[in-house]
Amino acid sequence: MIKMKFWSKHWKSSKQPRKQRKYIYNAPLHVRHKFLSAHLSKELREKYKKRSFTVRKGDEVQVMKGKFKKKTGKIGRVDMKKTKVYIDGITRKKVDGSEIPVSFHPSKLKIINLNLDDKKRLEALTRVLKMEEKHGKTEKTVGTKVLEGVKEKNKMDSKSKTGST
Repeated sequence: MIKMKFWSKHWKSSKQPRKQRKYIYNAPLHVRHKFLSAHLSKELREKYKKRSFTVRKGDEVQVMKGKFKKKTGKIGRVDMKKTKVYIDGITRKKVDGSEIPVSFHPSKLKIINLNLDDKKRLEALTRVLKMEEKHGKTEKTVGTKVLEGVKEKNKMDSKSKTGST
């Protein structure tokens, strides 16, 4: 009998690291794709109003942690099974003298320039901007209106309490 790996899409978060690791390691590829996201640079963050986005071959990234910190390059390969990214130009030497590409986890990278050859990717980036244009609102104005409504309600409640006593 073949024992199957167990993975549930209905998994609720756990504080236990072993359960978190199990969820990540046994996740199918369509879910692992979501783990391949990196932070956007400040310029891209302001432009697209998103903090992070999934990495793709052709994106220009900067390494933020480790031995190769502050080095930049284009992504040459994305390995979804291992959730690793390989950057062109960043290699290390093996003992026998041959050079191999260094793998990076996407969370340790920052996207500097996006590869926008794919129309669906561009559409996913601009989705938030389109919604704001459609509703004619920005996130800041919506937040302040909600706060003002709460303040007015609190004033009315305090007036009704003082008037009744």
